[in-house]
Amino acid sequence: MVRNKAQLLSGLLCSVALVSSVAAQEDNEDNIEGLERIIVQAQKTSQNLQDVPVAVSVFSGTALEETVSLDIFDIQNYVPAFAAFQSQSVTNSSFSVRGVGTSSQNFGFESSVGLYVDGVYRSRQNALINDLIDIGTIEILRGPQGTLFGKNTPAGAVTINTVAPGFDSSGFAELVLGNDNLIRLAGAKDLTLIDDTLAMRISGFKTKGDGFVTEAESDTRLNNRDRWGAKLQLLYTPSEQTSVRIIADYGELDERCCAALTWQGNLTANDIPGKFGTDAILAQPPFNATLYTKDDYYDFTTSLSQPPLSQMEDQGLSVQIDHEFSDALSLVSISAYRSFDSLDIIDTDFSNADLLTATNDASQQSFSQELRLHYNTDKARTMAGLYYFSQNLDLDFNTTTQSQFDAFFAVLGAQLLPLAQGIDQLSALSGGLIAPSAAPAPGNTAFAHSANQEQDSYALFLQTDWLLSDKLTLTTGLRQTWEDKSIEGQFTEQGPGINNLPQDPSLWPNPTVAVGALQDIGLALATGNLPSADALAGIAPFQQAGWGYFFLGSAAVLPRPPLNEELNDNQLTGTLKLAYAIDKDSLVYGGFSTGYKAGGTNTDRILTSLDPIFEAEKAQSWEIGYKLEVPHMNLRVNTAAHYSQIKDFQATTFTGTGFNLQNAGDISVKGLELEALWQATDNTQITLAAAHTNATFDTFERGTCWVAYTWHTGIDDTGRSSPTTPYCDRSGDRLGFEPENTLAVSVNQDFVLANQSMRLSIDYQYTGDLMLDDSNDPYKQSDSYSLVNARLLVPIEQWDAEITLWSRNLLNEEYVARNGFDVPVQAGKIMAYPGAPRSYGLSMRKQF
Repeated sequence: MVRNKAQLLSGLLCSVALVSSVAAQEDNEDNIEGLERIIVQAQKTSQNLQDVPVAVSVFSGTALEETVSLDIFDIQNYVPAFAAFQSQSVTNSSFSVRGVGTSSQNFGFESSVGLYVDGVYRSRQNALINDLIDIGTIEILRGPQGTLFGKNTPAGAVTINTVAPGFDSSGFAELVLGNDNLIRLAGAKDLTLIDDTLAMRISGFKTKGDGFVTEAESDTRLNNRDRWGAKLQLLYTPSEQTSVRIIADYGELDERCCAALTWQGNLTANDIPGKFGTDAILAQPPFNATLYTKDDYYDFTTSLSQPPLSQMEDQGLSVQIDHEFSDALSLVSISAYRSFDSLDIIDTDFSNADLLTATNDASQQSFSQELRLHYNTDKARTMAGLYYFSQNLDLDFNTTTQSQFDAFFAVLGAQLLPLAQGIDQLSALSGGLIAPSAAPAPGNTAFAHSANQEQDSYALFLQTDWLLSDKLTLTTGLRQTWEDKSIEGQFTEQGPGINNLPQDPSLWPNPTVAVGALQDIGLALATGNLPSADALAGIAPFQQAGWGYFFLGSAAVLPRPPLNEELNDNQLTGTLKLAYAIDKDSLVYGGFSTGYKAGGTNTDRILTSLDPIFEAEKAQSWEIGYKLEVPHMNLRVNTAAHYSQIKDFQATTFTGTGFNLQNAGDISVKGLELEALWQATDNTQITLAAAHTNATFDTFERGTCWVAYTWHTGIDDTGRSSPTTPYCDRSGDRLGFEPENTLAVSVNQDFVLANQSMRLSIDYQYTGDLMLDDSNDPYKQSDSYSLVNARLLVPIEQWDAEITLWSRNLLNEEYVARNGFDVPVQAGKIMAYPGAPRSYGLSMRKQF
């Protein structure tokens, strides 16, 4: 079925391009009556969308208003081969382009899709910037953007441009009301301080709303909204040649996100009679936990010992200076400082048993400076630049066992209890000369780690459009980047009777050695002799509190030495493109471009046998595209075909025992994309966005193995080379989180009813099946789904206002929001993040 849909999509791309080409040959008109000319900054200079040899999608502020898009998650299905998603918390969102993204919230991981807001790089893709307030345009650039945008853009870049101050005193006020008590107030206003010289713009928003998931223990709604933000801008234009734009912004968020629900339970194994999992333990005293199964998934209810918490403060200041020395020469300078602080608290056993909780307290400060020199002649357009980025990251993370964890371990580690009982018996026989066994896994034990990372990045770049003729343009570009990172980390364990666990594996508890030692000690006592030092050393690890943690199979509760690493890297990236204007309405282009994502350090607790350092991810991409406008048909069609190879792809999967973060190997991505807009009549507009993306691992020999499927069926991972190998070969498998096929069709129909103008809009959005992570566990396959959105817009011209009735997911489709994971210390159990059910409401907007 997937193959048929891929063939259908490929055929659609070819047929639309063919029909459009024929129409173009028949077209002799000079003007486009029904198509808006779209100006983009995809190459850091103002250009017509149809003249840019880049696969780029553009959303205007007007389009965001008309679609009632509250955040960037709302627009993802309108853009081919693009996704925005979040998992454990709203303080760290992720983007993917053409199947490649960054799913991990690991402190040392950077993004595969660069994010820029008003020209300033944002290394933390947090949720607040996704509230789309006072937006001029959003541009989504697909493919490596390593020349002009630098590191962390091997898949693409997202650039958000807010509305700049003006001298016309314009502004707006907006009220959005929706189900689940959603209310959002937003507004902006221009103020002229000095005529034609100094203007100010103030904008802000406040959003509150209940979530769609209920936490039954506290009767709290999860996935709620409680955030606000404000922005103050100044525009100073002392002359026609110079402008200065200053932006200060601040935002806060205090929400309970994100709810993970049971996708696969483990009360009993599906295909192994008599095999019981941790759900069977938690259902009994003293836990008496509330259990959920996959059948309960779309009830949107969970039970936790504490609801999740996400808090964040995000603020920054930037200054952009534009100066024209002459018609040919100009300078752009962008300086920025940003600060980001977040606190996340998560119930990491995902049940109402008091077992595990995690706290993540992080902060980031960054400074960036970009200088660009633009020089244009009749023969060439050249851009040369310098870029500097400095960042400090601080992290305090701890996993803490709760009050019932010792009872939980007593069941999980039941096979070890006879050994502990043997030590206790010898202790009694010796009159206490031999110490008794200690608490194996006492509750209220904190496994903490802290990290501090400092980094500096420098770059030089040069890109030139060589105007070889009126129709032919050659683009060449190079960027040299130098990257320096240093990171220090500390790992500690503190709890009842615990003051750091031994890091030396020879001091870890060993049941085989301990059994032999017990026999030697028993024989010595029986014969009236003192036990040997070796025999006492064999049982000593079991006489230290916390010995049970070594048998949980979780790196999150294992000691590890301090982290002190440095990374020094340099990368050369570039682009080479050739664009040919067939006529004034059509452009064909082809080219090669490269990009990379910086290497880093895994700051999670990982097994000491694993290397915490991972190398840079490097991308090479070939692309051909065709851009066409047919004026007499009011039709615009943009298509692209691409093929990318990514070396040392950075992949991560949570296995239930820890995050497996590493350079996976190589991946290849190939696909077709189509965007079309047809103003069919004066009253009817149809848009289409479609993509077929095939992203697979070429080599991934040390990938994560199946956990849940093997536990439930007894069938081992086909990628495991031997029964004792802890890794599995994922070569040839699909990348996780990404569908192969997506399709979005929107129809806007204007009409008049009772002398009142109206617009009815219907969206159909299809997302193909996907894997919920990179392990390709058969139990982590999520089926395809389709969403339908609808809006009715009623303009009130006498008030310069409009009212919109809207609904998202109108048909209440049930789906998973692209992400799932194995539950810690609960093999066979999978949690996944649900997609939002139907929502609806009313939007009122007043221009002034």
